[in-house]
Amino acid sequence: MLSDMTTPGFAELDALPTEELRERAFAKAREQRDVRFFWSVLKHLPDADEAASLDGAPHSIGPTVDEAVALWRELEGRDLGAHEPLLRAAFIDYLSK
Repeated sequence: MLSDMTTPGFAELDALPTEELRERAFAKAREQRDVRFFWSVLKHLPDADEAASLDGAPHSIGPTVDEAVALWRELEGRDLGAHEPLLRAAFIDYLSK
């Protein structure tokens, strides 16, 4: 079992802004080359299907971390609206593991 010093607790993570959570989760996923995490997050973004259809990345065979990050950058700065709580939960869950 990991100590509290190595894995931030829920309260500590929940106190962070969404963008900080995203940066931390993306850094961890990049380090672990966890493409599956990126796509699971990206599919919940507003307009993700529309942006993905431009390059087909999530529907192609063997998407890469770089493709996922590129898709996120296309969607960055857009209002997350009702999707923000779901994304925050996904980031917190991923960082807690």
